[in-house]
Amino acid sequence: MSNQLTRYEKKIASACASVFGLRMLGLFMLMPVMAVYGQDLQGFSPLWVGIIIGAYGLTQALLQIPMGLLSDKFGRKPIILIGLVLFAIGSLVAANSDHVIGVALGRFLQGMGAIAAAVLALAADVTREEQRPKVMAVIGMCIGLSFAVAMVLGPLVAANAGIHGIFWLTAILAGVGILIVLFALPNTVNRGAQRDAIAVPAQLGQLIKNSQLRSLNIGVFFLHLQLTTLFVIIPGLLVASGMSSEKHWMLYLPALLCSFVVMVPLLIWAMKKHKEAAVFKISISVLALSMLVVGWVQQQTSVLIVALITFFAAFNYLEANLPAWVSRIAPAGQKGSAMGIFSTCQFAGAFFGGVLGGWLLQNTSEFVALVAIAALALPWLLLSTKLSLPKRTKPRTVKVNVVDHHSAETLADQLVKLPGIEEAVVFVEEQQAYLKVLPDELDQQQLEALIKA
Repeated sequence: MSNQLTRYEKKIASACASVFGLRMLGLFMLMPVMAVYGQDLQGFSPLWVGIIIGAYGLTQALLQIPMGLLSDKFGRKPIILIGLVLFAIGSLVAANSDHVIGVALGRFLQGMGAIAAAVLALAADVTREEQRPKVMAVIGMCIGLSFAVAMVLGPLVAANAGIHGIFWLTAILAGVGILIVLFALPNTVNRGAQRDAIAVPAQLGQLIKNSQLRSLNIGVFFLHLQLTTLFVIIPGLLVASGMSSEKHWMLYLPALLCSFVVMVPLLIWAMKKHKEAAVFKISISVLALSMLVVGWVQQQTSVLIVALITFFAAFNYLEANLPAWVSRIAPAGQKGSAMGIFSTCQFAGAFFGGVLGGWLLQNTSEFVALVAIAALALPWLLLSTKLSLPKRTKPRTVKVNVVDHHSAETLADQLVKLPGIEEAVVFVEEQQAYLKVLPDELDQQQLEALIKA
């Protein structure tokens, strides 16, 4: 079997990544412009700016896991289409609203299209297991690219068509996504458990109690809270420093590109030198320090650029590592459940960051708001001191033949005794074993022999 993606798998990866990316582009475009262009809306206030920027996060957080479970029951494509339709309706509601309440309602509706788990599950359904990480990587890169494009496109669109223009464009992007789902994604997929992509309700309580995963979940909550808060505050500071709003992309784009230049070598170095935990803690501190610098200098554009570069470098490092660490720490066969909780915390952070940032800006000052949010680095750092990373393993799923739970447990005990297998969970209902393996140490012949026996 080829170790490369087939043409069909490339098509699936491209289609899923496009649907994901178009939707996230629509959500992100508002972030760098709302604080400036939202002033034309009736009922405008800093608090409403924060609510509107973060509103999608609340409904995303509430519906992330349920929408994934519904895709198990009714199929991936119908749920993805429903999500995109809700996203389009929310965009149209906001595009036709001149009051902050109508725009906020539109953003809440946008968030109801929580299709992340269904898209990932569909990608897992129709790709080979050994190629699945590549497909997921393509989708992940597309999300990162959509954020960078949104930082450029948002200010340009708003300068020519205002806030309403952004929502009209977002509705068009949703329509393009619907066409991709209808004509580029397969009609027949495997329904049922995809434990690497979909949450299993019975596992959620156990995973919430896991102290290692809890640290990561709280971490991503803080991370996106800080990001959303920054975009409630920074556009106003840039305007006050003399940079007109339509030129903000000239700051965001270089800052993002430079941050990737800094972050990628750092990521590789930390992995090779086994310094991931140390660089992780340093990144949390740098994130807080850069927010303090933004608050301190405020109107000095050159210093703001440096501060934003360091912020985005630290943010991107943490954003790349947090989900990767969840995958490593999550027990075998429970990655989908662990990622479901993680994503819920991520979107909840975006919502509360918007609300908290808006409230602080309305009742205090930019400096006080940034100091308050930067201070969240202290409890996050304390939680991070307890993180313990396991060996770097790869997930593996194999078909088995077990008649009852006793024989499943027996087989799992035998599997973990094989060289190269760190964890093994066998499910009778699915006739599958979920493994965490060390590829260089795994004896494939021994594994196959045990399964046949």
